[in-house]
Amino acid sequence: MIPVRNLRVRPDLLYVASGRCTLVTDVHGRITGGKHGFYAWDTRVLSRERITVDGREPTMISTADVGTHAQLSYAELIEGETLPSRAAYLMVERFLGEGLRTRLTILSYADEPLTMTVAVEVAADFADTGEVERGERRQHGDVTVTWRPEARELRLDYLREGLDRAVAVRVVAPGPVRHADRALACDLTVPARGSAEVELVTEPVFDGRRLVAPPATFAEPDDLAARARAGLTRELARLTSSNLDVAAAWRTAVQDLAGLPLGEPDAAAAPIAGLPIYQAIFGRDTLTASWQALLAGPTMLRDSLRLNAGYLGTRIDDRRDEEPGKPVHEARRGPASVLGLDPFEAYYGDFATAPDFLVFLGQYLAWTGDVPTVRQLLPAAREILGWYDRYADLDRDGFVEYHCRAPGGVRNQGWKDSDTAVVDEHGHVVDNPIATSELQAYWYAALRYGSLAFAACGDRAFAASLVARAAALRRRFHEAFWMPDRGCYAMALGPDKRQVRSVTSNDGHLLAAGIVPARYARTVARRLLAPDMFSGWGIRTLSASHPAYNPFSYHRGSVWPVEAGTIALGMARYGCWVELFRLVEGMFAAAGLFEGYRLPEVLTGLPRDDAHPYPGVYPDSCSPQAWSSSAIVALVQALLALRPVAQLRAIVIDPHLPEWLPDLTLEGVRVGRSTFDLTVRRRRGGGVSVRTRGDRIRVVRRPTLRAVAAAWF
Repeated sequence: MIPVRNLRVRPDLLYVASGRCTLVTDVHGRITGGKHGFYAWDTRVLSRERITVDGREPTMISTADVGTHAQLSYAELIEGETLPSRAAYLMVERFLGEGLRTRLTILSYADEPLTMTVAVEVAADFADTGEVERGERRQHGDVTVTWRPEARELRLDYLREGLDRAVAVRVVAPGPVRHADRALACDLTVPARGSAEVELVTEPVFDGRRLVAPPATFAEPDDLAARARAGLTRELARLTSSNLDVAAAWRTAVQDLAGLPLGEPDAAAAPIAGLPIYQAIFGRDTLTASWQALLAGPTMLRDSLRLNAGYLGTRIDDRRDEEPGKPVHEARRGPASVLGLDPFEAYYGDFATAPDFLVFLGQYLAWTGDVPTVRQLLPAAREILGWYDRYADLDRDGFVEYHCRAPGGVRNQGWKDSDTAVVDEHGHVVDNPIATSELQAYWYAALRYGSLAFAACGDRAFAASLVARAAALRRRFHEAFWMPDRGCYAMALGPDKRQVRSVTSNDGHLLAAGIVPARYARTVARRLLAPDMFSGWGIRTLSASHPAYNPFSYHRGSVWPVEAGTIALGMARYGCWVELFRLVEGMFAAAGLFEGYRLPEVLTGLPRDDAHPYPGVYPDSCSPQAWSSSAIVALVQALLALRPVAQLRAIVIDPHLPEWLPDLTLEGVRVGRSTFDLTVRRRRGGGVSVRTRGDRIRVVRRPTLRAVAAAWF
C-alpha cells in the first residue's frame, strides 16, 4: 500500500485544555467563529476575538500548542526583508487554566522607537458545548456589556433566567486603555530593537465565583489539574522498543493521558473523556480509560473510582433515569443541562458504569494491594450491588436489561449507546427493554472481581455468594445467547426475549470478561477476525454483511480503538495469539497513520486495501480521546498476558511477541509497592525471555487458566 502519514482529526482546529476548560482556535490561533472559543464548564464564554495592530489584522506566520495548556503564535506586522531593518512581529501567547491569559508582545528590530495601537474586539454568546458542536441553539439570552474604566475591565453578563454566568475581560497595559463597542484598545511604544506587551485576562464568573486565569508562563500553573498532570507525567511507565512505531504510539498515549485529568477535588487524576468536547464527567469513559491504562500506572483508576463513588443515584427520578445506587453516566454544567433542556446535568442512563466500578475495584486491588482505599470504596460497591438486585433485572429472568425512561435520554444504555446501535438481523432498530450480551458479561465479571474486594476486606461469606451468582449467570448466558449456526453470540435479547441475531464486536467484550466457555473461545475469536468483522485496522462494531452496516456510523460498522484494547485483553485471556497478533498489528498500523501516532476516538470500518490507503474517522471524532490512548497500553498488556498479584509482590506473565515486535522494555511499572523495569525479548530459536530490574518482584511464567482450557479443547 502507498504510505500515509500525519493524518489530523479536525484539521481546521487547534485546541489546548486544562481541567474543565478548553481553548479552540483555527490553525492560526484565531477565534473567528464557528466552533472556536474559550470554553469553561461546558459553556463558551469567549466566542470571538479579533486582534488588530494599527487597524489591521496581523499576518500569521505560525501557531503551535505548547504542552497541554498553552499556545504560541507568531505574526508579521512590518515586513522583515526591508533594509535597514524596520521589521516588527507580534507574539500571541495563550495560557489556559480556570481562566485564560493572552499576552500580546510586539517585537521590534527597527533602529528607532515604534508607536502602535493594539486593539482586541471580543464577544461572548454563552452557548452550551453541545449546541456549538451541533450548530443548533436551544437556549438564548441577551448579553449586557459593562465597561469599568478604573479596573480596565469589560464585563459581559448573560441575561437568562436560571443561569448566573458572566465573563470579565481585563487589560493589563503600560498606558491608558480605551473601550468602544466591545473593543479594547491601547497604544504601545516599542523601544528600538526592543519589545512591549499587553495582556488580556479572561475570567469566567459562574454563580458569583470568579475563575482565575493562570500566570503568563509555559510552566504548569499551580492548580489541581496542573498538579495532577505533573504527577501523572512522573508516574506513567515508559516504553522503548526496536519497533519505533510501537514506542512512539506508547509515548503519545501516556503523554495524552497525563494531559487529560479533570482536576476534581479528591479525584484530580480522573481523566476527561476527550477533546475538544468531552470535558464533563463521564462515568464509564473515565473508569474504562483508567482501567486499560493500569500497566502504565494506577493513580488514574484510584481517582476515577473515587469520583464515581461520589456520584451514585439517591432517588427514583425518571427524568434522569436515576435510581438509588446507580452510578452517573454523565454530569455536565453547560447552560442546556443546567436549565433542564436536557437531562445531562446529572444523568444516570447507563448500565455499563455499575459493573465497571466493581470490576475495576477488584483490578485496582490486584495491581496495588491498596486495601485502605478499597475499604473506603466498599460502601459504594454495596450500593451498586443493591441497585443491581432491585432495578437492573426488570422481569427477574436473571439477565440485566435497560429501559430508557427520561425524555431526551439515552435510548441504548449498554456499551453501544447511540440511538441506532442495536439493530436486528433485518436492520431494524430494536425497542427497549434490551438485554445486550456485553452487559451480561460485565455483570459476570463484576460479581467475580467485586468478590475480591469484599474478601480482602474480610467479608468472605459475601464474596463467596458473589462468585456463586457469577457461575449461575455464566451457565444461563451461554444457553440464551449462543448462535451455533453463526459461531458467535447474539447481540442482545429483545423485549420479546428472542435473540437479536446481529453479528457484532460485543463478543470481544465477552472474551475479556471471561464468560465464554473455553471450548467456544477460539471459534468466537476467529469469527471476530473474519473479513466482514475485521477491517484490517480493527474490529468493526457491526458486520459489513449486515443490512444496517455503515462504515461512517457511530456504532454500526465503525472501529473503536478502545474496543480493540478490551478485545485484545480477552484474546490473551484465552490464548488466542494468532488473532491477537492480527488485531494488535492493525491498531498500531492505524496509529502510525495519524499525526503523533495518536489514535482518534473512532475509525471508520472501511477495509484496509489498495482502494482505501487509510480508513478515515467518524465525523467530529475527538483526539486525543482518553480511552483511545489507554487502548495502546491495553494492547501491550495483552501481548504480555500480564496479571498482577500485588499482595504477593508478584506478576504472572505469559508473553507472546509477534515477529514485527522483537522486544520491548517498560520502565517504571508499578505493582503494589514495587516499581520495576520489565524487558521482554524474542529469542532467535523461539520463545520469549523476561527480565526485571529495580524493586524486587516475583515473576511467574504461566498461561491463564482459560488459555490452558481453550488449548486443551
